Amino acid sequence: MAEVTQVRAIAKDVRMSPRKIGLVASLVRGRTVVDALTILEHTPKHAAIPVKKVIASAKANAENNHSVKPDSLIITALDVGPGLRMKRFRPAAHGRALPFIRRTSNIRVVLEGKKREKKAVKKAPAKQASDKPESKNKSEKKES
Repeated sequence: MAEVTQVRAIAKDVRMSPRKIGLVASLVRGRTVVDALTILEHTPKHAAIPVKKVIASAKANAENNHSVKPDSLIITALDVGPGLRMKRFRPAAHGRALPFIRRTSNIRVVLEGKKREKKAVKKAPAKQASDKPESKNKSEKKES
């Protein structure tokens, strides 16, 4: 039986508040990767874009780095937390400046899937050295 492997991907400091991304993330938690990407493609929220990118990145990590079957991938964890906060100021009446905070998010995805079976690799036959014709100079030297 194929062993189950966990693969993860993280997107840090996405320029969107964790609250907005959390709404979209709750749509795809616990689903298969194929279903999740289809749902996110048809979700009319701007926050669907970074979530879709992180899931696609985790899928690519699983296929290329960990040799996991892409059909067997399931989202086991999808966490959205706060990232850095940038303090900014907005002009207000009577020459004042009112502070506001630009929030960012960290998105962490953990996928689980079955490893691929390793196939036996056949080695190519070794080339023989006698296939190449000898040059004239070498043959003349050998004869004398």
